[in-house]
Amino acid sequence: MEVFAEFIARVEHPQHRERLETVLNWVADHYPQLEPKIAWNQPMFTDHGTFIIGFSVAKHHIAVGPERAAMIHFADQIVQAGYSHSDQLIRLKWDQSVDYELLARIIDYNMEDKADCTTFWRK
Repeated sequence: MEVFAEFIARVEHPQHRERLETVLNWVADHYPQLEPKIAWNQPMFTDHGTFIIGFSVAKHHIAVGPERAAMIHFADQIVQAGYSHSDQLIRLKWDQSVDYELLARIIDYNMEDKADCTTFWRK
């Protein structure tokens, strides 16, 4: 995924870089209809011009940002998966396994919930 190459290359730790690339490639492979892009200096995926999910990198984790509505909708499942979180993002620690089934449910939810959305963010 050429669009993310520069961002991924800036991740200093080789294992972190590989992990981020794996997650981003998983999204791209499973959701080829989503447009990968860099916005606000972060990799994200959009659908018909509306935000679906974004990622950022921190010292101890990958942050997954699906918007607050999805965070509320999946709050219990996020906790059950063992992830730390805030109101706006899920923290995937570098040494934690990725619950790709949960990630898929979150992406599916956002795509369905925002199917008629005409703005980038929910209002």
